[in-house]
Amino acid sequence: MHVNRSILIVVSTLTAGGAERAASEIANAWAMRGSRVALLTISSVQSDHYRLHANVMRIAVNLIWDSKGLWDALLSNLRRSFTLRREILRFRPDVVITFADQTNMRVLAAMLGTGTPVIVSERIDPRVHRISRGWSLARRLLYPFSAALVVQTRSVASWAVQVVHKKKVRVIPNFVRAMNFVSSRTNGHYLLAMGRLDAQKGFDLLLKAYAASSARELGFRLKIVGVGHELGNLTALGRQLGIEGYLDFPGASLTPEVEMMQATMFVLSSRFEGFPNVLVEAMALGCAVIATDCPSGPAEIITDGRDGLLVPTEDIAALTRALDRLLKSPELRKKLGDAATEIRCRLSIERVLEKWDAVVEEVSARGGPR
Repeated sequence: MHVNRSILIVVSTLTAGGAERAASEIANAWAMRGSRVALLTISSVQSDHYRLHANVMRIAVNLIWDSKGLWDALLSNLRRSFTLRREILRFRPDVVITFADQTNMRVLAAMLGTGTPVIVSERIDPRVHRISRGWSLARRLLYPFSAALVVQTRSVASWAVQVVHKKKVRVIPNFVRAMNFVSSRTNGHYLLAMGRLDAQKGFDLLLKAYAASSARELGFRLKIVGVGHELGNLTALGRQLGIEGYLDFPGASLTPEVEMMQATMFVLSSRFEGFPNVLVEAMALGCAVIATDCPSGPAEIITDGRDGLLVPTEDIAALTRALDRLLKSPELRKKLGDAATEIRCRLSIERVLEKWDAVVEEVSARGGPR
């Protein structure tokens, strides 16, 4: 089903991140298929990391600033809501789609009474990702006004039905983005991990498992691609573990698929996730993957032992054993990597956009609450 409607997508920023990438890629896909599409950010365009199709209208309202006290905060939020409402209605969308919790709530509050349906999308596991008590209360109050609540996994859907009516809940994973699937794999003799350098991603666990594994004696380095505030702590931990000479922190990458095509294996060590795009991409490129069975995501992507390995969350010993198992078996790496490429079909853009088309068509025809 092809939807040819006016769609406005709202996300906080277009900096490097999972929600931002999903928003930009969905916008581009609809624009290329002929829909009228705009993407609005609450930040300015100066921080943009992702590129948009020429047919996507780019709107930046730059509503990020600090408030001085309670009264100023109240006035600031009123100004933000008024500006959001004005800019969204100016585009005259058939439907608004918002990404990530605080942005979802800001847009719902701004659009109350307009009759324009708003689809909200949670991009991480709300059962584990904590927000303040005030924002949590706002979510409980505002989400029922949404036309639909999109989550990425069935496990998070069990949370969603406690917040909105079950008829509004939709499970839509991310699709595998367009990549070069023709190039042959090469063995760069390194273990690869990617993501923001923060506690959620569990890179400290990975460093400890790497140090305890046979990776160094077998000649395999560890490369962690990404930026974040934990870089100093991770570097210090590497020195403490005596592995600093085997670690690479190259920062962000504009071509992560090149890193994946050369990696011996890919490791996701997260404590929790929303829907780990990097895991999906590594599998699509034929990487042998190891992932923690953390809340939301990996267990719905990997069939353990068939197209990857799952290990218990925060279990360093289990992660070490999984590393050694793959490091010592090129045959198993190839078997898992070959099977993993089936995800290209399972999460193809055509299949995933069909799900988005269906929910957009449904809520557009129904309209939003007044």
